[in-house]
This record gives sequence, structure tokens and C-alpha cells, in this order.
Amino acid sequence: MKNRIKEILSWYKSENPGTLRNLYQILNTGRLGGTGKMVILPVDQGFEHGPARSFAPNPPGYDPSYHASLAVKAKLNAHAAPLGSMEILAPEYSGQIPLILKANNHDSMDMGADPITALTASVDDALRLGCAAIGFTIYPGSSNFKQMYEEVREMALEAKMAGLAVVVWSYPRGSSLSKEGETAVDIVAYAAQIAAQLGAHIIKVKPPSGRIELEAAKKVYDKYNIPIRTLADRVRHVIQSAFNGKRIVIFSGGPAKGKKEVLEEISQINEGGGFGSIIGRNSFQRPEEDALAFLKEILDVYSK
Repeated sequence: MKNRIKEILSWYKSENPGTLRNLYQILNTGRLGGTGKMVILPVDQGFEHGPARSFAPNPPGYDPSYHASLAVKAKLNAHAAPLGSMEILAPEYSGQIPLILKANNHDSMDMGADPITALTASVDDALRLGCAAIGFTIYPGSSNFKQMYEEVREMALEAKMAGLAVVVWSYPRGSSLSKEGETAVDIVAYAAQIAAQLGAHIIKVKPPSGRIELEAAKKVYDKYNIPIRTLADRVRHVIQSAFNGKRIVIFSGGPAKGKKEVLEEISQINEGGGFGSIIGRNSFQRPEEDALAFLKEILDVYSK
């Protein structure tokens, strides 16, 4: 075992051997295996945003197996998907790449100010399908936070007892935040801390902007001169907020955008000590050949 992987696993000594094995598997799969960095392909967008919005730009993506195949060919660390997709792809791909079962979801037909997720899969489903981990979304800032936090904590405990790893998508959203505040640096750092406190092994957040949303936080950032000028500075602060770097924090790719913009963002994430990226629409909405070339460039950045 490489020293960096030993160091990372040492942060999770309270977990059972099964969970450590699955974390080890994710950290040691693909081209970045053994480096402590990771790139994951998540495809829950069909559920979250609708099929046409997600897959019409690249029609092979309507088939869940296409995405698992893309993740394997690109030599990524893991692939995440909801239950229905996982039931299609797991029989062929569960031995080829670590799989993360997305255990709750939200759909865009509900445009309420305070979103809440629905439980859509179970720990038993993850075990049945040969998954290495379960994943959840929480919305810090939503008035429905209490139910989501309690559901995640309960299922995370069940997952850990079964030897699975736990991944939390921590996406601030709700009537208590402005739209711009959802990615404010103080809010993203807070979201990472909340996910860590809920017991996540791997935390997914959005790249933070230079905005500070909460007035009480602004006073502290000013008083202690917390560096947030560049994205690398802000990433470093978010990592610090997840137990001083003792939890794996990865960053979303967000809506489809230009290749140059994505690569510059990832370069800044890497410079700031981010553990990697979880890249969905910016990869699978491209034709396969283009997606593979693009993912190779992303892996090149994290290999430096």
C-alpha cells in the first residue's frame, strides 16, 4: 500500500475492515489509483433533471451501461448512479469499477424554494448489486434539513455496519440562502463541515465563489484575513473545513461548459489540495471519443 493511501485510510480507523476495503478499492482504481486523488463519473442527472435535458446531447447516454463503460474506458475511480440504472449496469460492471449507489434523489418537477430528497434505494440494494458505497444528497439551507440529516445519518450507520463507504453530495440550497449564496465560500465550507459531521467518508461540494453570504461569517473572514482571493485559496479553505483535510473532499463539474474553463477550474482545485472531481454532464454529454480525450486531460491535471 502506498504511503499516501495509508495516510488517508488512517483517518478512518473507527470503521470496520469492510468499509476500509471499499475505500481502498475506490482510492486504488483507475489511472489515479494510489495517488490519493480521484475522478468519479456520476450519472443521476436523468432523475434529477430529466432524460432529454441530460442525454439528448449524446443519445447513447440514455442507456445506463454506456456510462459505466465510459468510466471504465476512461480509467476513472468509480461510477455513481441511482437504483434503476444500477440494476441495468451492475451485473456487467460491478467487478470492473467501484460502484456508488445513489440512495436518495430529487427531481426538477419540484421547484420549491426548500427542496427535500426522497429515499430511493437501500443498503440492501447496494449490497445486492455489489456496490462499494452508497451516496446521498443533502441541502443545507433548506427548511427541510432536519429530515434529510436524520435520514442520512441513519442510513450511513447502516451502510458502515454492512462495510460500505459513504459519499455525501452536500449542496446548499433553500429559502434562507440567495441563489449566489449557494456557492459562496463560507456556505460551501459550512456544507463540507456538515457532511463530515454526518459521517461522510467522501464529500462532494461545488467549487466555491469569492462571495461571503453570512454577515456573521464575513466579520470572521475579515478579522482573520482568511485567504479566498483565488479558487485555489477557497478550495484550500473548504478542505480545511472538513476536519483540517482529514476527510476526502471532491468538487463537482456543474453544468456543461467549455473545455478550457473546466480544465482551468480543475487546475485550481488541484493546486488548492482538492482530492479530485466528480464530472458528469461535462463528460457524458460529449460524444464518447471526445469525452475520453477530455477525461484524459482531467486525469493529466490530477496526475501532476
